Amino acid sequence: MMDELSLNILDIAQNSIAADATLVEVDVDEDEAKNLITITVKDNGKGMSEEFLKRVEDPFVTSRTTRKIGLGISFLKEAAEMTGGSVEITSTLNVGTTITANFIKDHIDRQPIGDLTSTIILLVSLNTNLDFIIRYKVGGNEFEFSTVEVKKMLGDDTDLNQTPIVSFLTEYVKENIESLSGEAK
Repeated sequence: MMDELSLNILDIAQNSIAADATLVEVDVDEDEAKNLITITVKDNGKGMSEEFLKRVEDPFVTSRTTRKIGLGISFLKEAAEMTGGSVEITSTLNVGTTITANFIKDHIDRQPIGDLTSTIILLVSLNTNLDFIIRYKVGGNEFEFSTVEVKKMLGDDTDLNQTPIVSFLTEYVKENIESLSGEAK
């Protein structure tokens, strides 16, 4: 199992990338009133057949050809269920997949969110040909980071993997996440 929820996000987003998604949306919602942390990863990738969807939570079922075990969804499900939460997966072939995990926020077994900034920057800088929209919500406040918007501002042909751009985006994302969470990440 992974130590931080941000690592689960990274793993599930990698599944989206492997499924030929061109857009990956990640929502992290910390809702004190409901005592929930909800993480949703949605993509416009190739989706899954109904048959594969029924078996996807089994760690020995994977579409990968490089290894025969797919642990990402299993780890996410285990982490959520340890807190009394749940995972829901919906998918439509040739349309995309949405994975939503709910965690009881104050449960003793809930993993920390972890370094969400590094997860976001890693996804963006290593997959510059894709678009990401990441929303982080705490209470009624929200921060949205969109590579679509960044590319509009910098020019569509700008390489988001350039060191000065990565440094700027890291500080921008970190500052906004910290302002919502009230913690240094």
